[in-house]
Amino acid sequence: MTSYALFLGCTIPARQPNYESSVRKSLSKLGVELVDLPNMTCCAPPPIESINLESSMSIAAYNICLAEEANLDLVTLCSGCFQSLAKTNAMLKADKHLKAKINSILSHTGKKFEGSKEVKHYLQVLVDDISIKRIRQSISKPLHNLKVAAFYGCHALRPSELLKLDDPENPRILDDLIEALGAKSVEYQNKLKCCGGLLRGVSDELALDLAREKLVNTSKAGADCITTLCPFCFIALDIGQIQLRSKLNETYDMPVLHYSELLALSLGIDPEELALDTHKIKIDKVIRKVT
Repeated sequence: MTSYALFLGCTIPARQPNYESSVRKSLSKLGVELVDLPNMTCCAPPPIESINLESSMSIAAYNICLAEEANLDLVTLCSGCFQSLAKTNAMLKADKHLKAKINSILSHTGKKFEGSKEVKHYLQVLVDDISIKRIRQSISKPLHNLKVAAFYGCHALRPSELLKLDDPENPRILDDLIEALGAKSVEYQNKLKCCGGLLRGVSDELALDLAREKLVNTSKAGADCITTLCPFCFIALDIGQIQLRSKLNETYDMPVLHYSELLALSLGIDPEELALDTHKIKIDKVIRKVT
């Protein structure tokens, strides 16, 4: 069994038990052990870099040090966490002077970044360690009747030379994983455009406009649901529909699911185990299409 240190971040345990539960249960069924390490802290997400890069990198490196001490690679679920941790890991491995500077800061906490471990996105574990072929062979309830709009978000793909998740202009990893479940991944206009998630609280009107565009385009493409990688994209598109109904009297009823939820359902995991009632937009019509 392959083992990873799990980095949950802040938003998922606080607001999205559906994401955490579906990842834990599906990976366990596929033979991956997730290890919870004590004292993990915030990843210092991308916006923090613009305030103080060295502080943000030191916080990210602290979490990587915990995984190094446990002799485990680190897996992340949140795209912002993935960007912070994977980018820091790559930059410190490549620049010995920057590594020395960050280690000087870390020395006050008794930690030292060695650069001995990898940081992976959850999707990379599925593709690299488990494989598309094995996922296909493992599903018991194929999603043949489902048309899914893949949404990658922003932070999992860029900076591409450091994160190496996929081609930032023409990514396929999520589409391929959707189709491994028997579903159809549908193309739609402005597929890679931001959902506005990180603008919430800063420019709510613009954030809602961007979310609306995503909902309009996926609806026109005939999607039964949208699948996301990022807790902020999930919030923007799930709660955003409640706000659009209230402010603009527009109703989409477009279910939004994390990929891990589709995976868990296709593996035959009981929906009652997946905290699906935390969705603001009910996903009953998706569950009914699971054969």
